[in-house]
Amino acid sequence: MNPARSDLSPTQWRQIGLITAASVAVFALIRWLPTGTNLSHMDFRVTAKNPIDFCDPLNPQFIPVVAVASPVTMTLVTDAPPAAGRVVRCTLTLRTASGKPIAPEDLLVSNTKLLHLLIADPSLADYQHVHPEPAKTPGDWTFTFTPLRGGDYRVFADFTPAATARSLYANAELNVLGRGEAGPSVSVLTKSWTAEQAGYRFALTPAVLPMRAGQTADLRFSITKEKGGAVPLQLVMGAFAHLVAFDAARSGFAHIHPMELDVTQPPDALHPVLNFKLTIPRAGSYVIWSQVNLGGRETFVPFWFDVVP
Repeated sequence: MNPARSDLSPTQWRQIGLITAASVAVFALIRWLPTGTNLSHMDFRVTAKNPIDFCDPLNPQFIPVVAVASPVTMTLVTDAPPAAGRVVRCTLTLRTASGKPIAPEDLLVSNTKLLHLLIADPSLADYQHVHPEPAKTPGDWTFTFTPLRGGDYRVFADFTPAATARSLYANAELNVLGRGEAGPSVSVLTKSWTAEQAGYRFALTPAVLPMRAGQTADLRFSITKEKGGAVPLQLVMGAFAHLVAFDAARSGFAHIHPMELDVTQPPDALHPVLNFKLTIPRAGSYVIWSQVNLGGRETFVPFWFDVVP
C-alpha cells in the first residue's frame, strides 16, 4: 500500500475544503470587527524603579499613588480659577505614557462607572467622590465639583483599563483659592471610631485595636437611626457602602468595598452592618471616609485613627 495515498473520497476532500474556507472567513471577520480599545497591555507598563502595580480588587490595600510611577498621565484644566464655595468646571485628560488618549472604550465599568475621582483638600476635611463624563475629544473627561476649602486639592483617578482588567491609578493637583470658610470645622479631624450626622449614628469598629501596620484589619461598619426606626440604606455604585482610606499626607488611598457581595440580600434595616478588610503598610495618622446612600441622599462620614508599628 502506498503510504502517501489517502483513503478520503473526493466528496470528503471537498467537505474539508469548505470547512477550512469557512473557518478562515470567520477568523478574518472576527479580526475585522472593532474590538473596542486600541490600547494593549504594554501601553500600561512603565519603565521605572518604582512602577505602580496593577491592583487586585479582591485584595484591597493602601496604594502609595504619589510616590510611584504610573503609566498614565493626568492633567486638569478649569474654566476659571477655582475658589472655595464655588462650582468648579474641570476638563481632565488621561493619556498613556506614550501619549495615547484613554477614551471610554479603553476602560471597563467598575462599581457601575468607568472613571472614579477621589478628591481631597490638604486637611482631608473635605472629601468628594465624582464621576467624569467623556468629552468630544478622545482622552478628555469633564466634571464639576464644589471645593469647600482653600489649598492644593489632590485628585486621584481610579479606573480599570480594558487591556489589563486590573485597577490602575493616577493623580493631579488643583489649587483652590480661599481660606475655606465654607468648609467643615476642624472638629471632623478628631480621632474617633464613631460619628453622628443628619440624625444617624455611624460606627466603624476594628476587630483588633490598635490597628497595626502591615496587618490585615477586619472592619465592621454599622448605622443606626438616633430616634429609632429603619435605616433607608440604598445602593451606591453597586454596593451598600464604600470606604476610602487616606494617610495624613495624602500620598495614596485605599478604596474598599463590603465583603457582602450579594446586593439582593440587603443588611438588616434597623441596624445594618457591613464588613470590610483593609491592609495599611505604614504607621501614622489616617482617615477613612464612608460613603452611603440614605433614602436617595449620599452621605459622607469620616473616621480618623492611628496605625501603630
